[in-house]
Amino acid sequence: MLSSPCRTTRTGVARSASLEDMPLPKTLARLNKRITNPIMRHFHRIPPMAIVVHQGRSSGTEYRTPVFAFPTEEGFAIALTYGHDVDWLKNVQAAGTCTLIRKGRATDLSNPRVVGWALGSKHMPMPVRAALLGLQARDFLLLDGEILDA
Repeated sequence: MLSSPCRTTRTGVARSASLEDMPLPKTLARLNKRITNPIMRHFHRIPPMAIVVHQGRSSGTEYRTPVFAFPTEEGFAIALTYGHDVDWLKNVQAAGTCTLIRKGRATDLSNPRVVGWALGSKHMPMPVRAALLGLQARDFLLLDGEILDA
């Protein structure tokens, strides 16, 4: 089992990874938002791919963001590969709800909460955990919910 990851500062002092750390650069996030995401939306029927349907905080516009979602006993876990400072996550947190489309099924989700490695990684298969460590993705979004339609 993998332990909670730590980072080493320039002085050599180990510290826990925090929500301040951003796993992947914002420029890559912007590129994915414009190019990769529209393509990936077509693969939401292939697990663990899924689509988070959420409302814009200010505009009220419906957005669809592709993610990798893994089932939990309460709902789903999503690795925050771009950190916690992303629009889709802020929208979900502000609304307190979203819909997840996975394997052709819509699931109404609520109670969004960002958790660290210890609570989030246990919902991921071991190969995914290893990849997330390589990406320095240490935070996860946990959501509660049940399947609405087949």
